[in-house]
Amino acid sequence: MKFIIFLIDGSADYPLEKLGGKTPLMVAQKPNIDALAAKGICGLFQTIPENMPTGSAVANLSVLGYNPEKCFEGRGVLEAASMEIPVHDDEVALRCNLICVKDEKIKNHSAGHISSEEAAVLIDELNQKLGSEKVKFYPGVSYRHLLIIKDEKFSKKIKCAPPHDHPGEEIKKMLISGDEYTNGFLNNLILKSNAVLENHPVNVSRMEKSKDKANYIWPWSPGKKPQMKTYAELYGKTGAVISAVDLIKGIGKYAGLDIINVEGATGLYNTNYEGKADACVDALKNHDFVFCHVEASDEAGHEGDIDLKIKTIEYFDKRLLERTLTGFEGIDDEVTIAILPDHFTPCKLRIHTREAVPFLIYNPQKMSDEVKKFDEESCKNGSAGLLENDEFIKMLFSHK
Repeated sequence: MKFIIFLIDGSADYPLEKLGGKTPLMVAQKPNIDALAAKGICGLFQTIPENMPTGSAVANLSVLGYNPEKCFEGRGVLEAASMEIPVHDDEVALRCNLICVKDEKIKNHSAGHISSEEAAVLIDELNQKLGSEKVKFYPGVSYRHLLIIKDEKFSKKIKCAPPHDHPGEEIKKMLISGDEYTNGFLNNLILKSNAVLENHPVNVSRMEKSKDKANYIWPWSPGKKPQMKTYAELYGKTGAVISAVDLIKGIGKYAGLDIINVEGATGLYNTNYEGKADACVDALKNHDFVFCHVEASDEAGHEGDIDLKIKTIEYFDKRLLERTLTGFEGIDDEVTIAILPDHFTPCKLRIHTREAVPFLIYNPQKMSDEVKKFDEESCKNGSAGLLENDEFIKMLFSHK
């Protein structure tokens, strides 16, 4: 038996007036997802423990069967692993967004989804003006970057505000708090970054094209190297991760999974769905397990764009899932398929929330339940009920 998880990031949502009290998952045309729901078993999965932050790192660790309360050390160190940047014992790694601030408020967490090429120029400038033996910026993808601080006095026990959770809020009310030495240093760095970035030629050019500036950095989610067992140790399986997002690749690295990069995978609605589908099929030929992560719906939710969120779900169904299912015909083994979001990203709120997410598991050797469609309400009636902790991954891998 082979296994694959399709993770449609942030696709779960609340009923919306614009959609007649339905959610994007309810109105999207997704015949392939619904067919799997009708042939499989459904339920709800509490991916985010009550006392944990509502981030993708925590949720995806849960989906993969890890206990985030024991192994979550922050997003920064996971993204460092994906970028193959070592984090030493006297260092703390932080995720570092390039954000757009207007009228002293966060306009968006992504600097208008700045291109990786533009962002790399700005990160280089930040290193020249603000970098040192103690401070180092590393360029990532689009707005997602890495900051590593080398200082034994630097504490990871600080309170940082994820910028995607605070659109429209004043930055001065969200500055870092906690350890006085650490937050003082980081807050000073945030304010200094504006002087470097505000009138940089990249931002001048973006403004001339009516695009948002990347005029501040926003460091958050600090941590040191986590302690995680590999999938081979936990489940005796080989595996691979397919994602455009460094965070997910970093989790995969620590889980001992192979990282498969797909050309044209962007993390947005314009990602290479077909390329990911082909990569899934190829990966299952020589791996026991594949984790295919698609970010686009989450970004649409953060933008509050209902129509785009529906489109991303439909693109996933038609362009990725259907193509993958057709490709399975060439695999000399049966495949168990799971589909779920990692968390809710409601368009109305534009932030992550911690409700239990809907899921389906189709195992060709098992009977189905009564659920016929995949959405937040339908899956409440699934025979799997409400799962927590590692119950989801154990159900996926179970042959009973």
